[in-house]
Amino acid sequence: MNPTIRHTGIVVHDLRSCINFWKDGMGFTVVKEMIESGHHIDKMMNLKDVVVTTVKMTNDTNQLIELLHFSSHFNTPRWLGNTCSTGLTHIAFTVDEIDSILIRFRELGYNNKSTPQLSPDGSVKVIYAEGPEGLILELVEILNPKS
Repeated sequence: MNPTIRHTGIVVHDLRSCINFWKDGMGFTVVKEMIESGHHIDKMMNLKDVVVTTVKMTNDTNQLIELLHFSSHFNTPRWLGNTCSTGLTHIAFTVDEIDSILIRFRELGYNNKSTPQLSPDGSVKVIYAEGPEGLILELVEILNPKS
């Protein structure tokens, strides 16, 4: 067996704002947007009377993000964990130019509390950046690619 990651699902509170972040901040495009409900989704999620808008977005390397906005069920408007919380904490992306991405993030209203750091071996520049609704994104710029 050789499983591959199909997509990363992110439950969001403000769907339009999050779509804009992933488009304008990270260069993803919307592939499909739909409202899902009914017996199948109720059983799959083990919830009752689910109504969820799903937005599938992809980038130039065919990575897929799925934003999920529940109109039937509500949790919190923001992720409440941090970098050392149990469970999924962040999504890591290899990027070409961290500094230009962080400028775009600031233009979109996302200000980071830290700055990119050089790895001890000098091979990468890396930052944990805050995205929409508290989501942590690890951005990694490879400085010395292997030949």
